Amino acid sequence: MADAILLTVISVALFAAGVTWWLQQPKRKKTQLPLSAGYRNLLQQYVPFYQNLDQSGKQSFESRVQQFLTDVRITGVNTEVEDLDRVLVAASAIIPIFGFPDWEYINLREVLLYPDSFGEGFEQEGKERIILGMVGTGAMQNMMILSKHELRQGFINTTGKSNTAIHEFVHLLDKTDGAVDGIPEVLMERKYILPWLQLTHKKIQEILKGRSDINPYGASSEAEFFAVVSEYFFERPDLLKIKHPELYKLLEQVFRQQPQVGSI
Repeated sequence: MADAILLTVISVALFAAGVTWWLQQPKRKKTQLPLSAGYRNLLQQYVPFYQNLDQSGKQSFESRVQQFLTDVRITGVNTEVEDLDRVLVAASAIIPIFGFPDWEYINLREVLLYPDSFGEGFEQEGKERIILGMVGTGAMQNMMILSKHELRQGFINTTGKSNTAIHEFVHLLDKTDGAVDGIPEVLMERKYILPWLQLTHKKIQEILKGRSDINPYGASSEAEFFAVVSEYFFERPDLLKIKHPELYKLLEQVFRQQPQVGSI
């Protein structure tokens, strides 16, 4: 197991280094209009992460939300895209990258919003509609699909540990190095990758043995574990810090931030 983990670390490191180099290059500043008062009010009303920022942090968050909405289309499929949906999609995108001031989603051009859950063939009717969000591949490359209902529920339910939109944007971050594998090489300093893999396998075993409060879906793969615990980290950091201190500490290193939302 140790040899396999080490080989995995080495194999992804070179690719990640190239992506990291690109992300760290100085970017030309883009001129943009300030976020509208209406969008700012929606952030204040629905996004606890934003609510807990200081004034400087709020201004930065607003600027990045505006930039995301300028760069990425949000299209409704059999549903209307309202201002609240635009704000919540953008907030979900910015929350996990807020600790990286110059980060851009180089692998996303459009978010498709479906009214509710959908099937593997993207059907919106029938009994096999169990998908709430997904990062596109193949013909859907550089796209994301989200359930409008689940997008809103992720922010309306302020006591839960889940947020589907954040989950999918974490998958997108994971994919930046070329593979959705639960190893956030582009975000994480290399010295933390091996401890991260070891802790991931330990925590997955705890889930499988019924000794964890982490969503059981996180045990289905390393990629899903990363996305699930990232939801937990941003939705209930207070609880995660108490129940899984080692995991909380590593996620602090991954995302370079200490979210101040949630209460026990």
